Amino acid sequence: MNALLQVENLSKQFGGLRAVDSVDLELHEGEILGVIGPNGAGKTTLFSVIAGSMPATSGRVLLNGRRITGLPANRVVRAGVCRTHQIVRPFSNLTVFENVYVGALYGPAPARRAGMSPRQDTADILEFAGLRERSEDLPGSLTLAGRKRLELARALATRPRVLLLDEVAAGLNPVESQRLTDLVRRVRGERGVSIIMIEHVMQAVMSLSDRVAVLDYGRKIAEGTPDSVSRDERVIAAYLGQAAAEKRADEPEAVTGA
Repeated sequence: MNALLQVENLSKQFGGLRAVDSVDLELHEGEILGVIGPNGAGKTTLFSVIAGSMPATSGRVLLNGRRITGLPANRVVRAGVCRTHQIVRPFSNLTVFENVYVGALYGPAPARRAGMSPRQDTADILEFAGLRERSEDLPGSLTLAGRKRLELARALATRPRVLLLDEVAAGLNPVESQRLTDLVRRVRGERGVSIIMIEHVMQAVMSLSDRVAVLDYGRKIAEGTPDSVSRDERVIAAYLGQAAAEKRADEPEAVTGA
């Protein structure tokens, strides 16, 4: 099966620090790929390079066989790859509707549904994200969970083929996290968007992901099903330390925290 998105031998170096080190990833159509790892593992830097907000030091990214490495972020979005941020960044002086409307104007026009204007597209996305009744409010009046939904809605308005979700559940309580997890599942099922998600909330990433890749010090150290990855000694060592990994080697348990 041909991959929708291919990351090949991708590296990003800052002086003597290699934040992303020769990473290979593949995302297939309709798949959710989780990316986990300890703080400082290079996950967000990887997203920034894929999304075009940082240039790669080496390697390449292909979308449906077309190289997008080196394109500026606006052209990566128009090609069909959009990201969210862990720290949400709405336009504070624009209404919820206007925030999403910007995305509808910014994305690739051919990707919009036939016969729908950008305003209709925006209304449709707000309904999907559960924000229709807050459309005339300013983002500052929303809860954190509401602003996370807005961040997701803005990205969806660009009509991406690939969505990069950066810690969408971070800072939410268990009920809010579950609701947002359900929304992400609907993004894949109802919108047909393929997803790569960085997440420290293990319950969220393990329940959503078809496959999980693990980064540590910029390198991919494991990849597989959520169950197999959670029992990988290298993953346990990365999160809990080598001594803990050796102690638990005979009876490995799922990684439950970051």
